[in-house]
Amino acid sequence: MAKTERTLTEGQRAYEERRAAKAGMSLDRWLAEKEKRQAEEERARQKAAEAAKPAPPPKPPGFLGRLLERARKPL
Repeated sequence: MAKTERTLTEGQRAYEERRAAKAGMSLDRWLAEKEKRQAEEERARQKAAEAAKPAPPPKPPGFLGRLLERARKPL
């Protein structure tokens, strides 16, 4: 969803040109770097959201699991 040079208004373009000049880059390179940074941040945000999800509850033992559990118990 990063904006490209075609969709920038004149004011936005001037602002980005000043930021690019301050960083010592061309406008095209600056916009490409900005888009790459935003994509990395979005990936990191998605990873953090996935890591924050709780683990699914453990499944109850199946038929064989219950049989083995009973077989291990002393009489």
